[in-house]
Amino acid sequence: MKIQELRELSVEELKKRGNELRTEALNLRVQKAAGPLENPMRLRNIRKEVARIETILTERRSKAVTA
Repeated sequence: MKIQELRELSVEELKKRGNELRTEALNLRVQKAAGPLENPMRLRNIRKEVARIETILTERRSKAVTA
């Protein structure tokens, strides 16, 4: 997902998406331990998207505190 698409999601949706991505990352790490991954870039993309989600959540928390 692009950053703009993520910014349009609600906090609950962002948390749900983050949890889904973390679960997928865990599964990919297990697969990687068992053998080569079909798409190793997917793991990297998942980590980046989780970081984007966490950044958006942090921004929203800081806006709520200052408001």
